[in-house]
Amino acid sequence: MKVLIACGGTGGHINPGLAIADIIKTAYPDAEFLFAGTPDHMEAKLVPQAGYRFEAIKVAGFQRKLSLENIGRNIKAVSYLVTSGSRAKQIISGFKPDIAIGTGGYAAGPVIRMAAKMGIPTAIHEQNAYPGVTNKLLSKEVDYVMLTVKEALDFMDASKFEYSVTGLPVRSNINTMTKKEAREKLGFNDDFTVLSFGGSLGAGCINETMTEAIKWHTGKNLKINHIHGYGGMGKDTFPQAMKAAGIPLKSDRLRITEYINDMDVCLAAADLVICRSGASTLAELEAAGKASILIPSPIVAGNHQYHNAMVLGKANAAVVIEQKDASATRIISEIDKLYQSPEKAEKMSENAASLHLADTNERILEVIKKLAGKGKAK
Repeated sequence: MKVLIACGGTGGHINPGLAIADIIKTAYPDAEFLFAGTPDHMEAKLVPQAGYRFEAIKVAGFQRKLSLENIGRNIKAVSYLVTSGSRAKQIISGFKPDIAIGTGGYAAGPVIRMAAKMGIPTAIHEQNAYPGVTNKLLSKEVDYVMLTVKEALDFMDASKFEYSVTGLPVRSNINTMTKKEAREKLGFNDDFTVLSFGGSLGAGCINETMTEAIKWHTGKNLKINHIHGYGGMGKDTFPQAMKAAGIPLKSDRLRITEYINDMDVCLAAADLVICRSGASTLAELEAAGKASILIPSPIVAGNHQYHNAMVLGKANAAVVIEQKDASATRIISEIDKLYQSPEKAEKMSENAASLHLADTNERILEVIKKLAGKGKAK
């Protein structure tokens, strides 16, 4: 089986593509893979690092806001648009895939569209509850649409395609140890544990509120363990804020670092997670069964993080607070409620776990088998 995967732009599109390749490779060890993506984004580095072949195609999105800089970007986007079709055909003709899968990002558009036009069985995977523009357009042309959550159908025309809710693949080391084992590994006791982070770059809003939250619970000497990853954005400010408050970055109750490199352990240890609401993060919260306070990023396409978060919010698995309302006072109040009522946090954790699709890999493989069968029929 020869599989072409098109993705790009952000880790939110690239990692699912890599995960799907790994799932197929496990079931079909002799399968061959080719990834297509843009030459100047993360995929050009991450895909070869993962051991997969990569071909570049120049594609760019159009900027709606009028400015001299954006006019220049749009001129470049038009020039790429003119050549993207022929480049996509060149990639496909050279590799001769049996199936083609898109996982979002601008690069997926011309590649998957051309594959469908050339009669190759095609599918897309949509990670978010609010679909991206590329996948919305492609959904009308592909054979199958894989969804992380059914709520995405509210923004798509389901009469145009066959779909299945597959969920989103998560790292295999998530949920492999008990809460007690994880806390012991971190050097914590068995008290209420908070994990907070804003991603590898960090998030100013989360760093600001966590500065005050850590001051609050350490000042009151509450029985709270706290792990916080402040990211690159906070490296010049967060440690200084802790130092000014006389709070160590590491103690028997605190572990404050720029990056969290052992997320599986920290997630297992937590009673409560405070973070953004990217699709992969939420899939891991569900897989680990964790209560959360979600602060969606307001600067993402289609406000999709808010829609993602509300899937958990409506299931009473998370407290969703929009960034404009995410004051330190509000966040501290929500932490305190769950600290004072750990049974409520436990119930939220159970609700999160109930959303997890444990057979995501099998569901994705079922779609792959259908695609492969369609190719043979042709």
